[in-house]
Amino acid sequence: MTWQAPKDYSEFGVKRGAKLNVKSVDYPDLVKVLDAIRSIHTSKLCAWLDTHADEFDKRTVTVEVLSAEEIPEQVGDVTPMLIVSKRGMSHVRHLNTLLNGFNDALAPGGYLWCHTRTSALKHQVIRNSHPGAWGKLLYGLHYSWHRVMARLKLTRWFYMWVTKGLNRSYSRVEILGRMYRAGFEVVDERFAHGEFWVLGKKVREPHWEKARIYGAFVRLPRIGYKGKVIKVIKLRTMYPYSEYLQPYMLEHEGLEQGGKFARDYRINYWGRKFRSTWVDELPMVVNMLKGQMKLVGVRPLSKDYLALYSPEMQEMHVSVKPGLLPPFYYEGKTPEGIEEVQESERRYIEAYRKHPFRTDCRYFCGIVRNILFKHKRSK
Repeated sequence: MTWQAPKDYSEFGVKRGAKLNVKSVDYPDLVKVLDAIRSIHTSKLCAWLDTHADEFDKRTVTVEVLSAEEIPEQVGDVTPMLIVSKRGMSHVRHLNTLLNGFNDALAPGGYLWCHTRTSALKHQVIRNSHPGAWGKLLYGLHYSWHRVMARLKLTRWFYMWVTKGLNRSYSRVEILGRMYRAGFEVVDERFAHGEFWVLGKKVREPHWEKARIYGAFVRLPRIGYKGKVIKVIKLRTMYPYSEYLQPYMLEHEGLEQGGKFARDYRINYWGRKFRSTWVDELPMVVNMLKGQMKLVGVRPLSKDYLALYSPEMQEMHVSVKPGLLPPFYYEGKTPEGIEEVQESERRYIEAYRKHPFRTDCRYFCGIVRNILFKHKRSK
C-alpha cells in the first residue's frame, strides 16, 4: 500500500486552532523546530535534528522513546525547556504514561513537540491510494481493526497482544485531549508533510488517575447541588478525551446559541444523530434515580464552564438541583451567548424558589411543547 499523504491536508478546526506567535516566543529553539517542521519532510526531519543538534540550546533535547522509563536516560542531567519527540505517538503502547513522563521531565513552562498521523488522514490516504470499492473495503477493515477492536473491552486484549500497542489510530481531538490530560496547554497545532504536529506547554501537573475513556457510556464530572461534584452518565457522543478540551474550545471556538460550543468538532458522526433525538440524555435518568438530578432544572456544568458565569449566577446555579431538561428549552427564543443563558437560568431559579412544584410543571409542559412542535433539539 502506498501511504502518500495529500498535499496541503488539514482538518476542520485546525485553521482556528492554536498557532505559535513567533514574535512573542521566549525560547528561540521553538521557532527553529517550527521552521524545520514546515520545510522538511517528516521522514527526514529526525536526521536533520540530529545533525543540527549543536545549533540548539543545551536545554533542547530530542528523544526517541517507547516508554516513560526511557526518558531520563535520553534527557541526561539537564532539565529541558523543550523536548522534541521523534517517535510518532501512534507507535507508543502507553501514550498517556509517556506524555506524563515528558511533563515530569520538563522544566516549569517547558514545551513538548510531538506528532502522529491522525485517523482521518489515514482514511484519506487509503481512499486516495485505492479509489473505489477496494479502497472502501480496505478502510472498513482498517477501521474495524484499529478503531473498533482496539477499544472494545472484549477484544482490546487481543488487539494489544497482536500489535503490541503499535500503529494505533487516534483522532486529532483525542490527541489534543490527551495533551491536556497530561498537563499541557496546546499552543500550536498543524499538519505538515502528512503528519499532525502538536506543541504543548507545561502548565500543571498531569492527571495520573485511570479513567474509562472508551465505551458506549461516559461519566462526566459536573458541579451539582451545593457545589458537590457528581458524575453525570451520558451516551458517548464525542471522540475520546473530548472532556479535557473544554478550555481549548472556549478559547478558539467560543459559544453559540444555547451556550453550546460553536462548531464543536469533538462530536462524532453518531453523536450528532443521538443528540438530534435526545437519546444521549437518557442515561442521566440514573442520576435522577440517585437523587443527584431532577427532570427540569439548570444544566449540570463542568468546573471550567461554570467559571464563565458571574459570581452571583455561580452561587444561584448551585443553589438548586441540576436537571435533565434545561430552562432555555422552555423559552421561545434560544438564548444567544453565555449572558442570555445566565438570564434564562435566573428566571427559572427565581420562579422555582417561590413555587418549586408549579414552576417545574409549567416548564416541563412548555419544554415538551417546544420539542414536539418547534423541534428544539440538543446539539
